[in-house]
Amino acid sequence: MEARAIAKYIRISPRKVQEVADLVRGKKVNEALAILEFTNKRGAGILKKVVSSAVANAENNDDMDRENLYIAEVFANQGPTLKRFQPRAQGRAFMIRKRTSHIGVVVKEK
Repeated sequence: MEARAIAKYIRISPRKVQEVADLVRGKKVNEALAILEFTNKRGAGILKKVVSSAVANAENNDDMDRENLYIAEVFANQGPTLKRFQPRAQGRAFMIRKRTSHIGVVVKEK
């Protein structure tokens, strides 16, 4: 049995979220939430919400026990990139890429 949660179109680079995702992959849910609580990165807060949502899905939809859950998968895939332009010297334009992420968590029961 597994439960999942996905947050789409989050305005943070996937590379920044993957750093935090590596910290919690394979951990028990309570331990992972504690790690995310005290990790000083912007992606940690977002990932904490997704993990909490996956746990809630497991408890409410699939009748799994929270104590036996662990994080089986965490991924941060690239979403669509917003392209913006900033004026530069001599009439040139510099493209700014505002990247988005699709962040997903899969929890399983041991």
